Amino acid sequence: MWKYIRRYLHFAILAAAFMVGEVLMDLLQPSIMRRIVDDGVLGVSTGGVGSLPLIWSLGLRMILLVLFGGLCGSLNNAFVHMTGQNIGNEMRKDCFRNIMTFSFPQMDRFGTGSLVTRVTNDITQVQTYISTFVRGMIRTSMLMFGSIFFMFRLNPRFGLVVLCAFPVIVGCMALCLLKANPLFARLQAQLDQINAILQEDISGIRIIKACVREAYEKLRFGKANGELIKTQLKVLTIFAFMNPAVNALMYVVVALILLLGHAEVGAGLSSPGSIMAAITYTTQLLNGILQLSMLFQNISRGAASWKRVKEILHSAPELKDGSFDGSTDVRGRIEFRNVSFAYPGSAQTVLHDVNLTIEPGETLAILGATGCGKSTLVHLIPRFYDVTEGAVLVDGVDVRDYRQRDLRRKVAIALQRSELFSQTIFENIAWGDADADTSAIQAAARVAQADDFIQSTPDGYDTMVAERGMSLSGGQKQRISIARAILKGAEILIFDDSTSALDLKTEADLYAALKQSHPDSTKILIAQRIASVRRADRIAVLEGGTIAACGTHEALMASCKTYRDIYDSQLGEEDGHD
Repeated sequence: MWKYIRRYLHFAILAAAFMVGEVLMDLLQPSIMRRIVDDGVLGVSTGGVGSLPLIWSLGLRMILLVLFGGLCGSLNNAFVHMTGQNIGNEMRKDCFRNIMTFSFPQMDRFGTGSLVTRVTNDITQVQTYISTFVRGMIRTSMLMFGSIFFMFRLNPRFGLVVLCAFPVIVGCMALCLLKANPLFARLQAQLDQINAILQEDISGIRIIKACVREAYEKLRFGKANGELIKTQLKVLTIFAFMNPAVNALMYVVVALILLLGHAEVGAGLSSPGSIMAAITYTTQLLNGILQLSMLFQNISRGAASWKRVKEILHSAPELKDGSFDGSTDVRGRIEFRNVSFAYPGSAQTVLHDVNLTIEPGETLAILGATGCGKSTLVHLIPRFYDVTEGAVLVDGVDVRDYRQRDLRRKVAIALQRSELFSQTIFENIAWGDADADTSAIQAAARVAQADDFIQSTPDGYDTMVAERGMSLSGGQKQRISIARAILKGAEILIFDDSTSALDLKTEADLYAALKQSHPDSTKILIAQRIASVRRADRIAVLEGGTIAACGTHEALMASCKTYRDIYDSQLGEEDGHD
């Protein structure tokens, strides 16, 4: 954490200095009050004759000390917040920056809910931890030890009473904190679970309503929330017993001081003002101890949260960058050499011994049953995952040797599930190329067969897209995603079943326009329909995680039984589009 604290150490030092000033003003006031009572009011040292000028003089001094202490306290608060907020801001940015480098398996291991909790709630807890430490540690330490010091100066016997009680009070607090400390990590993990359920349910609200599963999800959320409340109540119960116990012990100390003071005043060894000052110092000590208990709560919870934040900050990207910048004479050539792949943590091989070469400018379609590894195969090209065995080469270079940014600039991909952002249609398409002008974006939309429906909306390209594209149909979302991929101008275009929501005519118009506008780009089409792939230069049939056959439509009809079976099963639907 020092890495972040040292950037704003000057604020923390100023905060600490002003806190010292504030607490010193608090500690000086009981002594002044003692003189006002003993010399100004009772006239203990002047034969019972009070002194109004002394009361005015000491009273004005007290007021000035209070004002100065208040100014120090305000400045302390300002610098504490500047320290905590700036440190939290730096941590949040670094966490997000690191998350952006995570591979897909790393994202899966953390989980969306957990990452959201860590970047929001956990960092807020760390901010509180730092602010509490800077402000609270100095204040509580000075109040406790300062009160004991001034008590000894005031009357050594009063100081001994407080000093004897101090270890008992601290021991009571330490016992409670030991019991509560393990619960803080559990609290944050349960908050992860609640955020995960909330995120899933908000994303899938249409499915929940369509399947009439609202009651089930309410119960699921209620159960997770109940577990969180149960843990919180355990923590609160522990501290609910601690605070009265500490209060009771301190009031016992006050009672002992009053008894001792009564005897000493009667014997002429002490004065009423000294008793008042001793009680004030005892009250300050009590406040310091109670603040210490809150301080340790925040430190314990903040330490648990910092441990979770560190997991993000210290997680190195699993996919290491190569050094190749992507400069090649060949553009768009892809080769799979003896590729086998299993997802991290899984023993099941999804792809095995795949050998396939795609030439620059070629249109290759990939066909196969659901779950045969089509999407997995194309996700190896932009290196979303690393192969288990073999190699994937782009333009004759192993993708592991590329700098990831340079590799992914060569590839544009449109997925079946279209990911849109809460921005305008124009801005969503412009994700493909942030520097593109209006004419380029409209041209990409025309190729994607999206321009007509965009122009028909009241605001055209300035139409706002609802969260996750909820304001658009499936086909509209897919066409905007395709336009985004086309705008990128990459040498490799991958359509991962991204036309599944389009009718056959719109799909055919799209591929015809794409062939005309991007003749030199290598195109990979994943589809379930024969009509979507039959006009490709070649069709690869994926079966059981390997290439069963590869060739033109006519060649596969003559030589591949699997392809003929797929064709026959769709013949009634497709024959009219032959």
